[in-house]
Parts: sequence; C-alpha cells; structure tokens
Amino acid sequence: MAYKPLDCISSSDIAALGVPSDVAEAFYENLNQIIRNYGTGTPQTWQHVSKHLLNPDLPFSIHQMMYYGCYRDFGPDPPAWLPDPENAKLTNVGQLLEMRGKEFLGSIYKDPISSFSDFQEFSVSNPEVYWKTVLDEMSVSFSVPPQCILRENPSEESLLSHPGGHWLPGAYVNPAENCLSLNGKRTLDDIVLIWHDEGDDEKPVNKMTLKELRTEVWLVAHALKTLGFEKGSAIAIDMPMDVNSVVIYLAIVLAGYAVVSIADSFAPREISTRLKLSNSKAIFTQDLIIRGDKRLPLYSRVVDAQSPMAIVIPTRGSSFSMKLRDGDISWHDFLEKVKNVKDVEFVAVERPVEAFTNILFSSGTTGEPKAIPWTLATPLKAAADGWCHMDIRKGDVVGWPTNLGWMMGPWLVYAALLNGASVALYNGSPLGSGFAKFVQDAKVTMLGVIPSIVRAWKTTNCTASYDWSAIRCFGSTGEASNVDEYLWLMGRALYKPIIEYCGGTEIGGGFVAGSLLQPQSLAAFSTPAMGCSLFILGDGGIPIPPNVPGIGELALGPLMLGVSHTLLNADHYNVYFKGMPVWNGQVLRRHGDVFEFTSRGYYHAHGRADDTMNLGGIKYALIQLLKKKEKRCVEVFEAAHLYWPRKVSSVEIERICNAVNNSVLETAAIGVPPPGGGPESLVIAVVFKESNDPVPDLNKLRVSFNLALQKKLNPLFKVSHIMPLSSLPRTATNKVMRRVLRSAAVSSD
Repeated sequence: MAYKPLDCISSSDIAALGVPSDVAEAFYENLNQIIRNYGTGTPQTWQHVSKHLLNPDLPFSIHQMMYYGCYRDFGPDPPAWLPDPENAKLTNVGQLLEMRGKEFLGSIYKDPISSFSDFQEFSVSNPEVYWKTVLDEMSVSFSVPPQCILRENPSEESLLSHPGGHWLPGAYVNPAENCLSLNGKRTLDDIVLIWHDEGDDEKPVNKMTLKELRTEVWLVAHALKTLGFEKGSAIAIDMPMDVNSVVIYLAIVLAGYAVVSIADSFAPREISTRLKLSNSKAIFTQDLIIRGDKRLPLYSRVVDAQSPMAIVIPTRGSSFSMKLRDGDISWHDFLEKVKNVKDVEFVAVERPVEAFTNILFSSGTTGEPKAIPWTLATPLKAAADGWCHMDIRKGDVVGWPTNLGWMMGPWLVYAALLNGASVALYNGSPLGSGFAKFVQDAKVTMLGVIPSIVRAWKTTNCTASYDWSAIRCFGSTGEASNVDEYLWLMGRALYKPIIEYCGGTEIGGGFVAGSLLQPQSLAAFSTPAMGCSLFILGDGGIPIPPNVPGIGELALGPLMLGVSHTLLNADHYNVYFKGMPVWNGQVLRRHGDVFEFTSRGYYHAHGRADDTMNLGGIKYALIQLLKKKEKRCVEVFEAAHLYWPRKVSSVEIERICNAVNNSVLETAAIGVPPPGGGPESLVIAVVFKESNDPVPDLNKLRVSFNLALQKKLNPLFKVSHIMPLSSLPRTATNKVMRRVLRSAAVSSD
C-alpha cells in the first residue's frame, strides 16, 4: 500500500480511518505544527508525532499512516526511536560514561550518545578495563578474585585447543550467591519475584522479597545436600518457569551442582536424550501443567523417559494424578527432611570459574542436540548484556515469556537479579489477555518478546485497554522480526524502543543488539554487543572491511567472556572453529547466520547460512537464452553480473512475501531440487490469517509474489509453487523446520 507524505494528508484522510471528525481535525492541526517545525519526513518529525500525537487507543491504521508517510522517501533503516540526550545520561552506560568517559576514550569522548560506538570498540580492545568496570558496576563478588580478566593464548598449540582464551583465571565464584547477596543495589525488603497464575488474573499479583527468596533457596539447597551427590553433579529441571523452578534453579547452583535445562514441552524421548547426555543424577518436575481447562501430563513423561530419581511437585494441591515410582519423592517429603534448618543460611559452594553451572541444548532439529555447558562465567555475560543493552537496574521489573529449558530462562534470572531488578513470571500462556493484564499489574519495565508472540497479540488485539506505559523498553530475540508488527508493538507502550538481541545458547547472551544510546530501527540491530567483534565474510571467506556495507555469513571474534569452550557430545573446535579464517592472528568463531551490514550502519539478520538457497536461476537462465540466441541475453548477463555471487536466504524472501497480501499471516521459503537435477525451484509455504474474507487465488498470489521479489530482490527470481498450510512446522524454540517443509514439497510433486 502506498502512503501519502505527511504534508499531503488531510483531516478527512484521518477521519476516514475511524477517528471522530473533531479529533481528526485537532490531530491534523497538531501534525501540521510538527511538520512546520521539523519537516515532512525527518526522524525528528516521527519522534514528535509518535511521542505527542499517537496513542494505543487510535486505530493502528493511523500509526501506519504516520510512520510510512513520514519515511516514504527516507530509504532503508528509518529510525523508529531516537535517544534523548538527558535520558541517555541516566542509563547505566550513560552514567558510567559521564563519570569515566574521558578516562576510557581520552579526548575523543563527547557525550554518551556520540561516543557509544567508540565505547563499544573500547570494550573489545580493552577487555581488562571494560569487564573489571562492568563487574564492579554489577557488584559481582568472587570468593577468590581472578588473576586477571583475560589470558590470551600464548602459543599456536593453545590457540587450537582454546581459541577463546582463558577468562577470569584462578577465580572462584557462585552466581546464585551473587543473586541473593546484599549489596548497594538492594535490601532484604526489596521485591525480587512478581508472579501470577493463569486463571487468577483478577487477583492482585504475588510478590516475594529478597529475604523470602533467600529462605526458600536455602531450604532447597539444604535438602539437596541430603541426597549425597558429589559437587558438580548434574541435576535436571523439567518444569514450567514459575516461582518454584526459579527457587530450585538458584538452589542447585548455590549448592555447587550443575542445572540440566529441559523444556517442559518435550516428549519422553527428548527428555531421555538430554538426561543421558548430561548424566543427570536427579530431576525436578511437576505432576501436571494446567493451561486453561487443559491438564497436560509432565511427571508421566519424565517416567516414560526412564529418568533417574524425580522430585515431584503437585499441581495446585497436595495430591498426584498418578502414583509416584519407587525411589521418587514428593516435594513435601523432600523439604520435610530439612524442616529443622528452615531459615538457616546455606553456605554457598564456591567453584572455579571454568566449572559447569548449567547444561543447555541446541534444538536438535538436524540430529542429536548439542549439549552446551555454561561455565560460571556465562551468567556474568548474560547479566552484563542486560546491564548494558536493556539498561536493567534497581527497581526494574523484567518479564520475558520463556522457560528454563532455553537460554533465555537462565538469562532472565541472572539479568534481573544480578542487576538488582525483579523477575516477572506469568504461569500460563503469554498469548492472551491474562498475560497482557499481568504486564500492566506487575508494572513490567522491560518486556522481552519473540515475534510470533507479537504476531498473535496483534492478530487478536488482546492487549487492548491494558496500560503498558510502565515499559521503558522491549527486548526481542528468537526469530526474525517484522517491521509492521513491531511498529504495532511500540505503539502499545507509547513508542518505547525495541532492543533487538541476537546470540545463542553457546554465547550465553548476544553478539549483536540494540542500545538505548543509539537510534533504533525496526527489525534491525544497531551495534555489536559489548565485548564482541563481528565479521561478515565476503568472497573467499575473507571479512568485508569494517563499516563497509555487505552481506554474507557472520563470524565472531573468538575472545568473548562466558562463551562455550567445550561440548559434551561433539568436538567443540570442529563445530565452531575448524575451517574458519584467521584474522589478525585469531581464528574466527563460526556462528552460521547470514547478516547484512547496511549503508546506515545497521545489521539485519537473514536466517541461517544453511537456510540459504542457491536457486540457480540466473546462471541457468543465461545458458538457456544463449542456446536459443534470444535478444535478452545481454539483459540477463547484466543481471547475472549483479546477482550471481549472492545466495539468497529464506528470510529475505519471506520478508517480501509477507507484505504482499493482507490475508497472509506468515510464509516460509524453501528451495526444492527438481527430480532430474538442475537449479532449485522456489516454493513458498503460506499460512493465511483466520478471516471471513475468502482466501486469495493461489495462482494470482504466486504472480504477486513474483512481481514483488523481482522488483525488490532479484529480477530473475520466480516462485514455482505455493503450498498452503494451516500452520508452519516449528521446533520448541519456534524455529521454522524448513527441512520438513522441503520433504513435504518433494513428496507432493
């Protein structure tokens, strides 16, 4: 849809979108005043329109009219949010730079906004100073302090065995103890957990103080000690992310064991695989999961997985839906063992920083999941990202619908508690109005999302009438976001920024992100994460020069605090370093995503490198036309020169197709090899919105897809087939399983 420039919009245009005429007239007059002051299509124009004219009660079509009208002729990466200089000085990083910016950066320091990129580069080139400063800012304490921050590899032999260097050598630490300790950030009376159970939405939110949390964690840690496991033993958690699971998580770490993270959605076979890979000695689980009127079995799945001893929590009551196995123990009986030491402090077990504290897993969509251990340094990386990029601080309430089975579960615990904030937990589905009300009632200040959740909220409008004005920023991770959906999301909270955040389980956090000290563009990243260096590999695997626009597979500088250095069931070096280029004496770390660095300095994710398609149409078309001696040979050759070197990612194609027709909810692009060989055919799987409107003609939709792709991406791309589906197959982490789609497309031929 083409939008008018802002200076061509009339009050009748505004009224036509469902706004009363008197409101439309006042809106029009105020809009014209902003245009007179700031121009028709500048970032400052949008900043004032979004801040002073738009609100969640106005139809979203008005928000679209303003945003797309303002940036009609702006080009790529228009900023949806601009930092305010005074507010920037109040952020964690802003306060640090105001105090020590000249000490860090010398005469080039100007102010927090202007100098943020220089500070990011400083964090990479001066890890000793940067990380000591940030750990001090977060009041992290070591029972034995590190000998230094980073000891790089002195020899080629150690470069191969440990390319990431040795971080915090000699240190002993317990991150759970740091979450529970008193320091300048908190008192015993501070609220640290806020929660609600689905179905109790009309009741006040539940709250737990630091004093109460410490007592609960100590008791579970004492009970764990009675089981007699050796220090460092693996203990699994397979539960929804609620108050009990957070208490158990912290208790396992406090007692010197390693948590094994298992998502509560897994089937017995997946549970069994993870228990065996980690050599778990016991598992905490819950009898049932209640979601609305559904009662989903959990303990029975753990039993079917032939788990070791299970400690089982009853679901909202004292009875169980099935008899416990011999050797398993109820939550009540487990705690009854240590009732005599209730309120007695548990002395934290300090371990060397390279010891394992959490074993997490990749999604395992292409085979056995990678078993990825977090060391005791990894929680510090997670918390530091929250401190810097999401600006989490004392008094904040941090919510992120997730599970301890995925990295964002432990991330949420550490990013909130190590920074003096509260964790907000909703025990239920995040897709409905109950969750939206919880965000309001808990006064969440940093709300994490994944795009598919936002898509559901927008489709059902379940956030309507709820006040999200307490939100200072959003965080987003997990999958590629959509500009229109995230414009809608910003509008729910009076245009607070969305901090895009991309990393991985093996990173313990992010490698590319946004910042409250930089303009934020929708569906884009504005900076490498603090302490991280990024390389986009061009032709021949050679990194594109810094600050030069380009697209290619992303590689990471190897020296990052907290990242993995081993795998339990694979050769870590072979997975992440083998075959990677050496740059400035360092072997780069493989990540596997395709990224683009744009002319305006933003990063865009284009999906996994193994999700790219070599459609082959350019070379193939040129050969066929040459054979036929057609007149378009020169035209095709010129196109080949422009587009031949570049593979295309599924996400690039999907972004364009998603916007072609309003009836399209989402798409997945796959390359399907023809039976007789030759270039891959482009197939688009389409999920349509639930609507009373008829589903569009598939052939006409295919033509529309082709026109959009040829105009916006490549003049020779061609969709061969559309495959309508009720939903896209996804992993438990919400990644589209394109291999499944590819198999279905091949079978249907």
